[in-house]
Amino acid sequence: MSGAGGDFCSGADLGDPEAHATHPLVRMRTIGSVALALHRLPKPTIAKVDGVAVGAGCNLAFGCDLVVASERARFSEIFSRRGLSIDFGGSWLLPRRLGLHKAKELAFFADLIGAVEAAQLGLVNRVVPADDLDDFVAGWAARLAASPPLALSLTKALLDDSSSMSMATAIEREAEAQAVCIGSEDGREALSAFLEKREARFSGR
Repeated sequence: MSGAGGDFCSGADLGDPEAHATHPLVRMRTIGSVALALHRLPKPTIAKVDGVAVGAGCNLAFGCDLVVASERARFSEIFSRRGLSIDFGGSWLLPRRLGLHKAKELAFFADLIGAVEAAQLGLVNRVVPADDLDDFVAGWAARLAASPPLALSLTKALLDDSSSMSMATAIEREAEAQAVCIGSEDGREALSAFLEKREARFSGR
């Protein structure tokens, strides 16, 4: 996913009168449902970040499975500067990406950080020149599209759930997922392609 007008997402429009037409709790639960839907997508997602990604827009990017940023990208958990608490899943995402103390630093101070610092913190996978951003992300998207959908979906679920599982549970979940992959059409296609020394053609079945 990407933004428009030179920025990824500058967060909510706090001056929009329509935004205040419903009760804040109702509005925030709706916003939260979007963050949860993104998290639950079975397919890998890529955030292509150029310009600013702040507030909910920051957590929209960090909620994707992969984040590619241009050299001019900037990120901020801007909420506290607006008299707001963190949202769009940031309270769940940041501690898992950064550890609790660093997450609190970003959330409390709401500093604007550049793409290189975000990458050093592990929030961004790659930083590329702005002119190369589209091509780089398109290349990654093409590689994912050519990969076995079922295997990627199961791998994503295993990794996303790992922090709430014991090692023993993770091993059992891996065994169950691998059994599904081995018995799938894609599993048989991968084996045939390997034996026939050709590229596999996956269908997601």
